[in-house]
Amino acid sequence: MTHPCLFHRPPSPPMEHQPHLPTSHSNSHSPSPLLGPHHHPRHGGDDDPSYLDDLVVELPQFHFVLAFCNLSYSVWRSRRISCHRIAAADPEQPPAGRRVLLDSITGEVRTGEILAVLGASGSGKSTFIDALADRIERTSLQGSITLNGENLDSGLLKVISAYVMQDDLLFPMLTVEETLMFAAELRLPRSFSASRKRERVQALVDQLGLRSAAKTIIGDEGHRGVSGGERRRVSIGTDIIHDPVILFLDEPTSGLDSTSAFMVVKVLQKIARSGSIVVMSVHQPSYRILTLLDRLLFLCRGQTVYSGPPHDLPGFFRQFGRPIPEGENATEFALDLARELQDTNAGAAALVDFNRRWQNRPSALVAADITPLSLRDVMRISVSHGRLVGSVSVADNVAPASSLQKFANPAWKEVLVLSKRAFMNMRRMPEIFAIRLGTVLVSAFILGTIFWRLGESPKDVTERLGFFAIGITTVFFTCADALPVFIQERYIFMRETAYNAYRRSSYVLSNAIVGIPALILLSVAFAASTFFAVGLAGGGEGFIFFFLIILASFWAGSGFVTFLSGVLSHVVLGYTVAAAILSYYLLFSGFFINRNRIPHYWIWFHYLSMLKYAYEGALQNEFGGESSKCFSRGVQMFDGTSIGSLPMETKVQVLGAISKTLQMNLTSDSCIVRGPDVLQQQSINQLNKWECLLVTVGWGFLFRILFYITLLLGSRNKRR
Repeated sequence: MTHPCLFHRPPSPPMEHQPHLPTSHSNSHSPSPLLGPHHHPRHGGDDDPSYLDDLVVELPQFHFVLAFCNLSYSVWRSRRISCHRIAAADPEQPPAGRRVLLDSITGEVRTGEILAVLGASGSGKSTFIDALADRIERTSLQGSITLNGENLDSGLLKVISAYVMQDDLLFPMLTVEETLMFAAELRLPRSFSASRKRERVQALVDQLGLRSAAKTIIGDEGHRGVSGGERRRVSIGTDIIHDPVILFLDEPTSGLDSTSAFMVVKVLQKIARSGSIVVMSVHQPSYRILTLLDRLLFLCRGQTVYSGPPHDLPGFFRQFGRPIPEGENATEFALDLARELQDTNAGAAALVDFNRRWQNRPSALVAADITPLSLRDVMRISVSHGRLVGSVSVADNVAPASSLQKFANPAWKEVLVLSKRAFMNMRRMPEIFAIRLGTVLVSAFILGTIFWRLGESPKDVTERLGFFAIGITTVFFTCADALPVFIQERYIFMRETAYNAYRRSSYVLSNAIVGIPALILLSVAFAASTFFAVGLAGGGEGFIFFFLIILASFWAGSGFVTFLSGVLSHVVLGYTVAAAILSYYLLFSGFFINRNRIPHYWIWFHYLSMLKYAYEGALQNEFGGESSKCFSRGVQMFDGTSIGSLPMETKVQVLGAISKTLQMNLTSDSCIVRGPDVLQQQSINQLNKWECLLVTVGWGFLFRILFYITLLLGSRNKRR
């Protein structure tokens, strides 16, 4: 008996079900249909033409063979204790221990075929797709996954495959054509000219049947865009723009009407026939969709209850003793039967055992007449004939996984494309920035009118301190509106980086670059609206520094909020945490309590407060330097005391008595408190204003570095 994990070719189906694959000869001399008319074979270097000709003659009908053998996956499940019922006495609670999600699944799929994974909810369809697509940690997965007989390396799989999630993760304000063009810019190598990329996009638009919707935006709940079926096809298009060898899809027909679902699967059939392997999960395909599928894999509680071509289903169930009634959908019958059996005490064990015997029947063990080529040889041929467009030459002494570039473009190109895409999204939604600018202007107007033209009395000094504390805090709190940006883009980012569309560092840099123009405009609006209205000191130089410290505050605040968005995945929770931490920053900034009065066990929080450095920098700009401005003269020193309520003559007499005691000539015009004295009273004597500015800017960079680290650690998109 032949080993079940070796390559086998199933019995040839009837002609109406036979995949319409090109012959080895015709396929060897035509470029990949997905790459447009100008993508010609590449010669020279390691691709010796005579060697390729020899390979082409022996090229089997199926170039790539993706095989999986005894795939098993289980997770630990702990028993939950109910507050209303004792867990041990609850018969409906599953026992604690290992829960098997996949149980010894074996099979294969070849170039030009669609493998559809079917089963009821909870049967393990998505888990199986994730296992093949390397979205489960290999240490947790048992069994083997091979490509042309060689273990499929994780790095190689990311380059030659794509994964389409169940949800359509797209930018709503981009058109269909723009969405695919940005995907081309990120996934196709820099060696492709702009015109060639446009040709690729136009060819893909036609292939996906999206020509009539090419200029329509994707849309969302607030903007009307393309239909659900078109949206799903765009999602597929963004992941096949680079012509992947293997395409994984998690329920691509979910939520679509029968016609849209059929059109989506029809597109997938075209993709498979163009030379790809398509593996997808389907909840309940219609009869029309069933005619487009090449292989079926029925799962029931992680076990295989049927594996084979669709046309073998009637014979399979007839021999099992449960023939499919005439006129009934075969897949619906199979799913209903699996549900019926799994509700019995024995479960679907009888159907699982029968499937094993069915797979081992003599007619199913006919060996393939041509042994598949090695992975290196097939990749060499694919590179020379238009596939694996981001690859380099495949040398004989180099492993296939190391012969392909990890990313299609250099980092600077990724930053450029990502920034362009983000700017376009922002330009299409000006109301977001308008609301943010309006918030800043309203806050500045309120502050400017409340603290209008402050004087130079001791009372005015206190009010100036209050203006700076409230003004800087308002700037930081205004940055909280950036919180939903990454939270909304998180799954788009995870989808694009999971298969090396771009580097995480490129996303962080583009995110920072795109926000700078908006921060500059907001800073100018706030500084210009408050500086002159309040009557702050320093003239032109003072205004420039005040603008810089406000800009640095926006920069640090937006960096802090961006970091939080990488840690927290819920908008409401993010706003709550951001407000709480910023409140603590304000408390320890030095405004409410002097640094010398902060308990030693809390002093560390004072130095971690971003508001401290912006607040102290603004005060240094206002009260520092060699300014001759006086903030308390003569009898003004009694303001706020019991003596301050006495008549002026009495206060002058008291001042004279003090002058005699101190042996100083103190008059009503004598300056008692200058700017540096105010800073000394506030214990602001450790850093000058430029150092405070640099520290505030440094906080912005630090939080963006932490944001990058959270992306590295928190977006691996793999189960354990």
